[in-house]
Amino acid sequence: QVQLVESGGGLVQAGGSLRLSCAPSGRTFGNYDLGWFRQAPGKEREFVAGVGWSGTRLAYADSVKGRFTISRDNAKNTVYLQMNSLKPDDTAVYYCAARAHYSATYSSKEYDYWGQGTQVTVSS
Repeated sequence: QVQLVESGGGLVQAGGSLRLSCAPSGRTFGNYDLGWFRQAPGKEREFVAGVGWSGTRLAYADSVKGRFTISRDNAKNTVYLQMNSLKPDDTAVYYCAARAHYSATYSSKEYDYWGQGTQVTVSS
């Protein structure tokens, strides 16, 4: 069992930046694929960004390409989501997720472990 803990959310003005972090509790990420998802009120959870176990195989939702960057530091056992040029539409609860298998797709159903979420609010 992998327990994930996110941090770094908060309130920011449009155009600002935030960096989210996620680390597992009690074990290492090892060779897990990692991802970030978000869920806004009244909407389904959606994929934001993903990274393979080696730090390559990056993937982004079209809505965040060029603004968000996912990275992982296996030595620090942490995955990050750098969010720049934030927009009010980015407001959501952001979740870190992990899966023990490779897949070329990024459905939330393919991820085995989830964090509790961290709120990101972007004011206009």
